[in-house]
Amino acid sequence: MYSEIVMDHFKNPRNVGEIANADGIGEVGNPVCGDMMNVFIKVENDKIVDIKFKTFGCGSAIAVSSMITEMAKGKTLEEAMKITNMDVADALGGLPKNKLHCSNLGADALHSAIKNYFDRKAGKVRDLTPDREEHIKGTDGQACYCPYCTKEVAEESPFCIFCGQEIPHEHDH
Repeated sequence: MYSEIVMDHFKNPRNVGEIANADGIGEVGNPVCGDMMNVFIKVENDKIVDIKFKTFGCGSAIAVSSMITEMAKGKTLEEAMKITNMDVADALGGLPKNKLHCSNLGADALHSAIKNYFDRKAGKVRDLTPDREEHIKGTDGQACYCPYCTKEVAEESPFCIFCGQEIPHEHDH
């Protein structure tokens, strides 16, 4: 079902982690399947000199994240923007049809990090790592609920697993 390359990148992922003071950060996810990818890039002279990822997801998502970092490292930003989801899937020796969406997430996360880099450089976004407010827990031990579909969600959940909406930090308990 999975190629040897996919299994290698899943079992021995490359470039795992976070870059402190990253020049660009890309965050994408599919709350329906549960895959969340973060890509961090360091850029010098319009070239990606370092790239790392943090992924929460299935083996394919981890393999895709690992491969996309390997493919982009050392490339110019223009070259990296040309990496497509099919390029990633091909480099992995193919992915099962029901896992091809993972390769979309990998390319999207990379492109998002590059776009974030250009936006920061142009002064369109606040500098570097996004601030995250600490989640406010209910004082009476009540559960958390999605403000959109009112289903119970896990504490600190960024997305509702039922309706897929992003949950604001100050969501109701």
